[in-house]
Parts: sequence; structure tokens; C-alpha cells
Amino acid sequence: MKLAERLLLENKAWAAERVEEDPAFFTRLENIQQPEFLWIGCSDSRVPANQITGTLPGELFVHRNVANLVVNTDVNLLAVLDYAVNHLKVKDVIVCGHYGCGGVKAATTNHDFKLVLNMWLRNIKDVYRLHRQELDSITEEEARVDRLVELNVVEQLRNLAKTSIIQRAWKEGNGPHLHGWVYRLSDGLIKPLLDIEANTDIDPVYRYDDL
Repeated sequence: MKLAERLLLENKAWAAERVEEDPAFFTRLENIQQPEFLWIGCSDSRVPANQITGTLPGELFVHRNVANLVVNTDVNLLAVLDYAVNHLKVKDVIVCGHYGCGGVKAATTNHDFKLVLNMWLRNIKDVYRLHRQELDSITEEEARVDRLVELNVVEQLRNLAKTSIIQRAWKEGNGPHLHGWVYRLSDGLIKPLLDIEANTDIDPVYRYDDL
């Protein structure tokens, strides 16, 4: 049996189990999508958003990329954010990183990861540069990478607040609140790092005054 065929068999078993437990399960999912949260997480297969938060299908709107970045030129991310905020009216946006992130660790090296990954990891290197003094003072490599994981989440959360999408929603009184979290693979627990409430002041250079 090919590996992909195993996934199809698992899908059939999963769907049958859901119907057995709740005959109306898929009918509800088909007819409505009203998630209250947008989750921006890492693509790492060990960090599945629904499972680690105990949420069901339909409760999280999810975007994932390498190292959970919020890049102002990433049309994919911005389209997801726009849809979640302006159409789904999510109440909270969560950026969740995780300790042991391969993307963050790669960004601490000077290795050439070829064109596309080099471009992507540059965003994390920028975070390192902003916090170089603190990070360079941490002598143990794993602890330094873990701290960069945290600082990366904080900077991505701030990047969210810089977008016109979030600022316009705040001005119109539609929230959302922003949350920066980090997930620990070793025990499955989430550590809150930073909350940014709606209408929080940001650096004036990023503020739009004519929304």
C-alpha cells in the first residue's frame, strides 16, 4: 500500500467514526463556518492547531507557514487575515510559535539554504538583529534559539498591528484582540507571551490616519 493510500483509508475510518458519534456532524460543518479565532502557526507537523487547543473543526480559521511569520508582502497571509477579520469577524488573532522550531534555528546560522528559503529566513534574521544584544548574551545555543522563538512571535504579533487590515478593524470597533503564544513540544503546553488589545497605540510611523 502506498503511503498516500493509507491516509485515504484513515480518512474513511475517521469520517465513519464522526457520523457514528454524531450523525449531524458533517451537516453542521457544511452549512456554517463561524470561527472566533484566526490561528497563525508554524507548518511543523508536530503543532496541529486543533489538537493542541482541543477545538473542533469549524472553531479555528488557520494559516500556517514556516516559523509562523507575518510578512507585509505575503499576499497569502494577508488574504487569510482580511477574510478572517472582515468577513468571518473573528474576535481574536493568535500567532503561535513553538520551541524547537527548525526555521528559527536555521535562521541563526550562516548556511546557504538556497534562494527561496534564504528569502524567507531573512525575516527571522531581522528579528535577531533587532534583539542582538539580548540574544548574543545567551551562551547556551538551545536557550538562545528558544528565546529567538519567543521574540519572533512577539515581532510577528507587532507586524499584525502594523497592517491596515487590523487598524481599520480597530477603528470600526470590530476588534480583534491579538495574542502571541509559544507551544512547548516537550509537554504539550502553550505559554502566553504578549497580548495586544484592540486600539493599542503603535509606533506612529506605522499608523494610518486616513482609514
